[in-house]
Amino acid sequence: MRPSSPRPMTAYADDIYGWAREQAAALRVGDFSALDRENLAEEIESLGRSEFNRLVSFYALVQLHMLKCEYQPSHRCASWEVSIATHRKHVRLTIADNPSLKSRLDEAFERAYLQARLDAIRETGLAPKAVPATCPFTRDEAMTRPFVHE
Repeated sequence: MRPSSPRPMTAYADDIYGWAREQAAALRVGDFSALDRENLAEEIESLGRSEFNRLVSFYALVQLHMLKCEYQPSHRCASWEVSIATHRKHVRLTIADNPSLKSRLDEAFERAYLQARLDAIRETGLAPKAVPATCPFTRDEAMTRPFVHE
C-alpha cells in the first residue's frame, strides 16, 4: 500500500498502463516509497532499447529499397525512392532526438541488413545467393546515394 493512499498500488503484471500512471504520479509528488524501482528501471531501459530498435527498423527500410533498386533495376519505381528518402529522414531525426545512439550506428546498420536482406529476397523472389550476405553499400552511401527513377 502507498502511505498517502488508502488503496493498493496497481501491480505491474496486472495493468501496465495503470501501473505507469500511478508510478508517474508518485514520482511527481515525491512519494518514493511507493515506487516499484525494479520495474521502473526495466521500463526506462526498455525505452532506450526501443529507440535503438526504431533506428534499426528505419535503416532496414532504407536498405530494403536500395537492394530492390540495385538487384531489380527494371522494377524500380518512385515509391521505392520515396521510401528511401522518407526513412533516411526518420534515421536522421531519430539520431537527432537521441544523440547517444551515434556510438551504435554501425551496429544498428549491420543488424538492419539482416532483416533487409531477408525481406528483399522474399519480396523480389531472387535466390538468396543473388543478394550479398553483407551489405553492399556503406552506411554513408545508404544515407546519401541518389536513386533516380528511370
